[in-house]
Amino acid sequence: MCWWALLARNLNSMKRDAAFFGEDHAELVYIAKRLNEATQLETVLTAAGIDYGVEADNYRGGLIFQSERVGAFFYVLPEALEATQRVMRENGFKPRAVS
Repeated sequence: MCWWALLARNLNSMKRDAAFFGEDHAELVYIAKRLNEATQLETVLTAAGIDYGVEADNYRGGLIFQSERVGAFFYVLPEALEATQRVMRENGFKPRAVS
């Protein structure tokens, strides 16, 4: 099923605010560089029932002309990390390597 069909079916977002994560360490799983990419990932995570946090933050990008840019940083709780990575791969996203 394509992401826009999932969006139409899933009106209840799994997006959580910072208070949801409390004192737990959230794992960074993805940095979306474009708005449509962030929207697609939100749809995929919501359809899979995965609780996630997202916030805008700065990152460095560019090979020749490096600059500071703003992206959407996606976080999940450690216990949801493996399932999140699997769902992301199944939907064409490359999860960030966790160190």
